Amino acid sequence: MNRRAPKAAASSAKGGAGNTLHGVVIAAHGRHYLVAPDDGGAPFQCFPRGKKSEVAVGDRVEYQSTSADQGVIVAIGERRNLLYRSDQYKSKLFAANLDQLLIVLATEPHFSEDLLGRALIAAEANDLKPLIVLNKIDVEAALPLARARLERYRALGYTVIEVSVKGQPEAARAALSEHLRGHATILLGQSGMGKSTLVNLLIPDAEAATREISTALNSGRHTTTFTRLYRLPGDGPGDQTARGALIDSPGFQEFGLYHLTEGTLERALPEFRPLLAHCRFYNCHHLHEPGCAVLEAVEDGRVAPERHALYAQLMHEIGQIVR
Repeated sequence: MNRRAPKAAASSAKGGAGNTLHGVVIAAHGRHYLVAPDDGGAPFQCFPRGKKSEVAVGDRVEYQSTSADQGVIVAIGERRNLLYRSDQYKSKLFAANLDQLLIVLATEPHFSEDLLGRALIAAEANDLKPLIVLNKIDVEAALPLARARLERYRALGYTVIEVSVKGQPEAARAALSEHLRGHATILLGQSGMGKSTLVNLLIPDAEAATREISTALNSGRHTTTFTRLYRLPGDGPGDQTARGALIDSPGFQEFGLYHLTEGTLERALPEFRPLLAHCRFYNCHHLHEPGCAVLEAVEDGRVAPERHALYAQLMHEIGQIVR
């Protein structure tokens, strides 16, 4: 899958049926997309042209209206990045044109360090700023262990923000707003971490907006399995760039990175980067080679064994060949 779509050609921003319009994809469910027009009008339900779709929430697109409220996407604008997960069989798009990746964890239920590590690697590979949010810090019995598990990530320089979205909502809003304002941020997290509660805190009309989007996508009143973009609250409609955007995605239990190259993967672990030039062999895989600076760092404690184990697992996965 291409990370960057062809740059969209310039065309008229006005017109009725058949004329080319411009907008941003704000929701996606299957082959159904909701596009917010640049002129501030009501969102259009759009469909991709052709059988295969590589449209993502956050994409700038060109589309042509086919009726009063429907259209067809004819071109995707050039992307700064595209975040997705993949295995050897399929890919799942998250969103495009992002600045940050916010990973929502909680003191309970027990969060997966494997998923956390994969999300951080995906952020590094896409030049996104990663933010780790530890929610439910009011569950005091579980807090020490959660903090201890996150200590290695703090030591690597990752920002960890501790909040209690339900217990101290205003403090949580204040702590997060300073990091989110002016940026396009995607929220990722396992089910049960409090991600939906966090979205409702930051976007006061999120539930109403979700119902409207679900209806517009014809996806059913109770559907929550679509990705959607919300504009963060601001001073007015003309303040959209400064306000930033929050992209919410369905909870997930796996995060394949089959599409990463070996070179991208080794550079996506910040503790590996200063060591790569010191391996004996220029094409070292950092798995069992003699004179490997990364393996030496694992031995003397500079690199956590768990992080190297994640790297080894991902190396195994990206080496799988479909037969």
